[in-house]
Formats: sequence, C-alpha cells, structure tokens
Amino acid sequence: MNAPAPLPFAWRIGGPQGSGVLRMALLFARACARGGREIYSRREYHSNIVGRHSYFDVSVAGRPLFSHRETPDLLVSFEAETVARHALAVASGGVLLHADEPGVPLSALRFLDPRLREHLSAELAAGDLPPSTDGLLELARRRGVHCLALPYGDWLARLAAGHGGRKAVAKTVNTLGVAVSAGLLDLPLEDLLWAVAQTFAGKPAVIEMNQDAARLGWEAGRADRPAGTAKLSAAKRKEGRLLLGGHEAVALGKLAAGLGLQTYYPISPASDESAFLEAHTRLPRSEGGPLVLQVEDELAAVNMAAGGALTGARCATATSGPGLSLMTEGLGWAGMNEVPLVITHYQRGGPSTGLPTRTDQGDLLFAIHAGHGEFPRLVLASGDVNDAFDDALRAFDHAERFQLPVLHLLDRALTGCLQTVPRFRPARHRIERGRLATDAVGAVPRFAFTADGISPRPLPGGPGAPFWTTGVEHGEDGRVSEDPVIREKMMEKRARKLETAARAIPVADKLAEFGDPQARLVALTWGSTTGALREALHFLPELRVIQIRLLWPFPAAELEARLPDDALLVVVENNYSGQLAELLAARTSRRAAHWVLKYSDRPISAEALLPVLEAIRDGRGEPRMVLRNPLE
Repeated sequence: MNAPAPLPFAWRIGGPQGSGVLRMALLFARACARGGREIYSRREYHSNIVGRHSYFDVSVAGRPLFSHRETPDLLVSFEAETVARHALAVASGGVLLHADEPGVPLSALRFLDPRLREHLSAELAAGDLPPSTDGLLELARRRGVHCLALPYGDWLARLAAGHGGRKAVAKTVNTLGVAVSAGLLDLPLEDLLWAVAQTFAGKPAVIEMNQDAARLGWEAGRADRPAGTAKLSAAKRKEGRLLLGGHEAVALGKLAAGLGLQTYYPISPASDESAFLEAHTRLPRSEGGPLVLQVEDELAAVNMAAGGALTGARCATATSGPGLSLMTEGLGWAGMNEVPLVITHYQRGGPSTGLPTRTDQGDLLFAIHAGHGEFPRLVLASGDVNDAFDDALRAFDHAERFQLPVLHLLDRALTGCLQTVPRFRPARHRIERGRLATDAVGAVPRFAFTADGISPRPLPGGPGAPFWTTGVEHGEDGRVSEDPVIREKMMEKRARKLETAARAIPVADKLAEFGDPQARLVALTWGSTTGALREALHFLPELRVIQIRLLWPFPAAELEARLPDDALLVVVENNYSGQLAELLAARTSRRAAHWVLKYSDRPISAEALLPVLEAIRDGRGEPRMVLRNPLE
C-alpha cells in the first residue's frame, strides 16, 4: 500500500476586519501560487463591517487541494485578539508570530466572545497560567509551538523615515508579518515582491512602501528561522492556472454562457458575484450586454430577470438565504410560464437573518420545494471552483432546453475560498438554446401539449406568433383557463419536463465519483463538503466518494446502480437535519448508516473528517456524528 500523502502546509492570518487581513491572505496565496504551488483557502469573518475579528487560512501543497486545515502550522498575528483566538489551534511544531509587546488580559479584549473567554481561562487555570495573551503564548510553547516576538514598532519606525512618517506606514504592519512568514518558509523574495505589486496594482507609492516592508520582514524571517520549520520548496511552475473563488468562477461561467441580464438586491454573500460582474464586464452595451442591475428588492430582482428571459435574453439573479424566501412568488410565476430563468443561490446560516457571513447547507429541501403548488425546476449544486464555472455555464443551457427555472446552489464556503484550478475552457462548450421558434409563420401555441413537455418557444414581438403570459392556469395559447381537463393536461405537460431532463442530462453531470470504485465505505455528499471528502481520500484509500451534482430531479436510478448491496453508507453535510440523507431515503431504497454533520456554520475539513470516517470504518461510529471545534 502506498504511504499516505503528507499534510498540506497550513498558514493563517488574523486581525480586525478592515485591517487588511483579506488582502494579506491574497498576497501570500499569490506568492505561493506563482511558484507553481497549489492553494486552497477559507475565509472566516464576522457579519459587521469593521472591528470584529476575521481570519484567513491558506493551505499549500504540490498537489491539487480541496479542503482547508483547522490547525495552522504558522499563525501570523499583529494584535492581541488573534493570539487569544488562535494560539491554542496552532499545530505542535508550528510557529506563532506575535507582536513584541506586553501581554493583554483576556478581560480587556472587548470583542472576545464570553464563551470563548471562559474556555480559554479554564485552559490557562488548568496550567496555572495567568488569563492573558502571555499565558496563552506560554501554554502554546508547552504544546510544542515556537512563539516568535516580532519588533513591529521598531520596523515601522525604520520604514517611516523613507515613506512619509509613522502614520503613512502603519498599515504595513500586516505586510511585515506576511513577509516574515515568507522568509521562514523559504519562499523566494521575487515571488513575494511580485505578489505585493499585484495586490496593490495601480498604486506605485503604496507598492514601493510595501515592497520595502516585504524585504525587511523577509530578511528577518530568514535570520530567525526555528530549527525544523517547514520549507515551501519550489514546485514545477504550472502554466494557465487560475487563483479565484467560487463567486468569481460563477460570474465567469455566466459571461461564457452569454449572460444578457443579471439582477440582484445586495445580500451577503451573493453580492460578491454581482459586484465582480460589475467590475469585470468587458462586453460593450452596444453588443447586447450583459447588463448588471441592482434593484429595490428581491421580488423585483426575480421578476425583472424572468421578464428579461421571456424576451430571449439569458437572464439570472443571485441571492442568499432570506432573499430566496422573498423570491418564491416570482419563482412560481416563472414555473407557471415555463420561463428559462437561472437563480444562483448562495447558502448561509439561517433561519431569518441567521449568520450572514458563515456557511451552511440548510436550503436543499427548500430549493427543491420553494413556492406554493407544484411546478418543475432543476436544482444543481457545485462542489468546488471548477464546478462553479461549469454549473453556471450549464445552468442556462438546461433552463432554455427544458424551459423551466434552474436553481444553482453554492454555499458561503465556496465564496470565501481561494483555489488554484486549471484555466477554464469555455470554447469546448456548445451553447444550447433549446426549442426556439424564432422563424415561426402564424400562431405558435406557446404552451402546446407535447410528448416531452417542451413546447416551441416564440419570442414576444415576433411576426405572427402572439401568446399570453399570466400567473393563473392557462391553455396552450396562454389564455386563462379553469377547465379541469385543461388543468390536468397542463400539470402533466409541465411535469414531463422533469422526466425529459432526467433522461437527457448525462450521468457525469448528475454524479461525480472519486476514490476506489470497489471500496465498501461509501460517502455521499453535495456542495462544498465534497472537497473535504476528496482531500480525505489522500489519507483513507479505502474510501469512495460520490458527489451528487444534480439534486433535482434526484438521480435515484443512477445512484442505486452505483451502490453495492454491502456498502457502508455515510452522508456528510453542513446542516443539522441531514437533508441529503432524508432525500436519499425518500427517493431510493437505501438509507445511510451514518450521518456526519456540522452545523456551527463553519465548513467541514478533511482534518476533522478523518478520525470520524476511521471510526465508522472500524465499527466504532455512531448513527449521527457531529463535528465540533470550539476554537473556530
């Protein structure tokens, strides 16, 4: 048997929101990726704008990565709260960089959650240590962590002389911390300086100042390297790689699909996608779009997108959590009128406002059943950045081919990640517009009863092809009808679309399989939790992973054909109730023996999954197992 793969290197930076943590993480990730290394990261941040704590994990390896780690090998901090929150999470043998300043009592950290303060105080009391950052640093040392005090104040004073004074250089404190870690890890200085230039592009004076800070910190890191510290050795440089998040991949997929109109009302985390589209739309308006339009509320967003789709444009709207709840009336209207509408839904913690900036997979059954009455829709879910691009592109084809709404599900974990992926190849994809009746002569029944449920689709304003749209039941031409026979035939006609879609969509677009096809231990999952299981395969070769990409219509027959009778079934999800497990039991003859769940609204990692999967393999698993980490 081959030896298990080494753990990816895990790097973390933390600090108050608004202090540049996101920018510094991107800088470090860029420096690593430029050398040909593979990246996977996660971002955790509070739902206020400035002040509360945020942190960013970056995992680095020479092979493709699909999950973060919860125990960093190197922690970069420049203020006390980061030390308080993360000192005890650093792996034994790892490095903790902190400011060379007097310790701060935990009671003085006003944003530290009371529950966490009590937890840390108990840990310190057990070690006969004071309830302060000094106590936590000592406890980390006892656990085998190298704690290095950095003279940020002295370094800023040196930089101030050449860059306009202490106030002007104050924000370079985080660049200094990143640079020290780069020196410790033996990252080439040229890669670090390149990343600084990319991160502050268009600001020559800021680039120069931060590059000077980078040189200073990098040299210090090289000089103070503890024995045994990991080195991120250079990897073979890979051409045509992208470093981006899921929301960016969705936006690029929509552009590749020929997006004509995207509507949205600002809501976290979906707004990131529309903001990216607004910043990166390259097609001139004279060539037909795309138009990205912020509207007054979610109902306006879904109705405007549906109206645009009626005209033949490829239209979408993007939302999160409460936004989809508000859109359900418009979703039902699109279902009644067989409108090819795409709704991109970024799941977050609920119910109500919930946790706007955290991740969750609690909306699966809602997406399948949203709206009163019964009408067909497709529900897709992306597992990583590659999927996000492909699914966004394919969603429009499905919507037009089957003339129905398509809900594309992601979760906040995908919007908050960065992942290196091969360059996308949209030219390989042939766009399918479906059964358009653009050259019709004479009236074409827009809702004609057909064997497959799909009718010819004339566009409004076309010569000789009038039809009506209405929110109530109708006949073949769209005129209002309450005839019971017509109602039955129209319900059956719309329902046949799902049967048609189930036959027409390739199995590869419904299910993805990873690992040993003969393995008895089979994990079923969907969405971003797929990444944690794919990462776990490097350490648990007796595991097989099946990702369900098309959640509705549920691919029951295809899935059952791939499950041996003696399979030990495990379902892994980021929700409380095990919604995929419920769907599996309802739509197939199989039931999961184990549910592995996490509902703290933090993403699942391979690191946390491995001991649970090993326990299940060895017969020690419980039917319901919950992943918990009080330090996240």
